[in-house]
Amino acid sequence: MELPVLYAMRSSLYSAKARSYLVKQRIDYEERPPGDPRFPAEIVPAIGRWIIPVLQTADGRIIQDTCDIIDHFDAEMPPERSAKPPAGVQNIVTRVLEMFGSEGLMRPALHYRWNFDSVNMPFVGEDFGRGLMLPGGSSEESSTFEFGPEMSAGDDVAARAKISEFAADRMRALTVDFGVNPETIPEVERSYLEFLSLLSAHLETAPYLLGGRPTLGDFGLIAPLYAHLSRDPEPSLIMKREAWPVWRWVERMNSPVADCGEYGDVASDLFADGSIPPTLKDLLAYIGREFADEVAAHVGFIDAWLDQNADVGEGDVVGGRPYRRSLGLVTWNWHGHEVTTNAIPYRLLHLQRIQSAFEEADPAAQEEASELLQQAGLGGLLELKARRRVVRSDNRELWGAEQQPVVPA
Repeated sequence: MELPVLYAMRSSLYSAKARSYLVKQRIDYEERPPGDPRFPAEIVPAIGRWIIPVLQTADGRIIQDTCDIIDHFDAEMPPERSAKPPAGVQNIVTRVLEMFGSEGLMRPALHYRWNFDSVNMPFVGEDFGRGLMLPGGSSEESSTFEFGPEMSAGDDVAARAKISEFAADRMRALTVDFGVNPETIPEVERSYLEFLSLLSAHLETAPYLLGGRPTLGDFGLIAPLYAHLSRDPEPSLIMKREAWPVWRWVERMNSPVADCGEYGDVASDLFADGSIPPTLKDLLAYIGREFADEVAAHVGFIDAWLDQNADVGEGDVVGGRPYRRSLGLVTWNWHGHEVTTNAIPYRLLHLQRIQSAFEEADPAAQEEASELLQQAGLGGLLELKARRRVVRSDNRELWGAEQQPVVPA
């Protein structure tokens, strides 16, 4: 029987999210790196851009995007194994945590990978080179879609080094584009250590964010916490030294068994009665301080962009091309620093997932969730909207239907 194939890399942030879900749900699959010649020959032409992770199902269907991959498999999961809690407060909260993990930890993830070359690069360089070009690869058959034929000239070692260096230069530029610079680095590091402390405190009480099994929030957070912040040498030492419970959770999220013996006998149930414990409320308040203004600034920028580009219609590819993820640069204030980053409409998809979970909840759960998120400074996640939705179709982000915008004043 053919197995699903996950095209991914160990060093890839979003690959970690998809892989962890497959592992925790004990779904048999094969993993191939993008350096496999089948990736540029079959996958890239089908989706119109070089991007990972991509899942090819056993029957040949191609699914790109971690949310879509998880949704594909989770639709067949029994409730007691689903990554999505029943409609209610926990279902809303886990999607907030998913969004923060997928989007809100980019600055520490990029900083701790690309600003410590003497410690990280012997490891990261090998990781990138071996994932992007297999032994004996050539400009015709290796994963050179983004890199150009000249990158694969020479023997395997030299070619891998060229590809790795080229990719590293691009990612260093992206690090700056996400607001990491000499002025913000001290705040990036302070903020990350605070996050580790709060997550550690919560994981002292339970093996996963919502109790005895992982949910969407766990899979969102594992993306940066595995690929960058626990594997790369410099941040790995920080996590092991400062946040042992987080380190153990990272190990647990990559094990097909519960792997939580240090908690004693733990059932695979979520917290009783849909409750949110105080330690998780503290983590939500941190997310409110660190991330809420960023989300609001992005929604405001995207809405203004849509207002200025009135010719954009429903069904148009966001940005005009599948590989163009940013609409421009947006600036907001973060702990006394003016931070400028790419404005990425994809984030609207996460907002829509949160808002859909809220709409599915009954009135009592809506009231409880609204109060909880307002207290955490995250009430805007239930309301913010640009004047068009973003939808996904055929593995692309498209502009969706018009709606009444709700943007920051």
